[in-house]
Amino acid sequence: MTATQRRSSAHDIAAVRDRHTPWFAAVYFRETAAASLTFCAALVLTACSSSDANGEASDESPTVTQSPRTSATTTSDPTEAAKKEAIATYAAYWQEMEKLYADPSGKSAHLDQYAASAALKNAETDAKRAHDRGRIYTGSVALTGQTVTKVNPAGRIPNATVSSCLDISNWRRVHAKTKKPVTLPENRLTKYLIVSTVEKYPEGWRVTSDDPQGKPC
Repeated sequence: MTATQRRSSAHDIAAVRDRHTPWFAAVYFRETAAASLTFCAALVLTACSSSDANGEASDESPTVTQSPRTSATTTSDPTEAAKKEAIATYAAYWQEMEKLYADPSGKSAHLDQYAASAALKNAETDAKRAHDRGRIYTGSVALTGQTVTKVNPAGRIPNATVSSCLDISNWRRVHAKTKKPVTLPENRLTKYLIVSTVEKYPEGWRVTSDDPQGKPC
């Protein structure tokens, strides 16, 4: 991947070379830019995300076209239950990333209910950077092909690794006042593989890292 793509790539996800800076938000992106991909990310949004030439988050990093987070189906198999909870949490995480990057006030999103550690810090930092520059994200993220590649349901901190295909082509960075699109590199990666870590805390599962892989999917 070229330097331009890394800057524009994830939790602008982000499009941040925080953990959301790969590349956006996505997303990952993002304003630090993916962390984009960042919503990055963390949005953008983070939020997996990488900075564009002006240090703004790339449009790669964020709305997930999936239903809100739901509890895993009751099962006697702790491994399967952990997989379902991890995937559900990751989908909800991106829904909150979209809200975070779309609202400069920061009152609409509750990302801390689905993210913690570096993923939460990077997404919030990246989203604030975008907002301070008069940018917001509109539209939605498409999250497909989610697969749990590794799971440990019984460790000191139960955890799972989730691999997904993040499509941020409809998650647009625009000027907050005019709603006009922000110019971005034409060759930026807008559909890419992202690998994330989800851990189970006493209060529930949380996304703790979001790493765009720089590979199309």
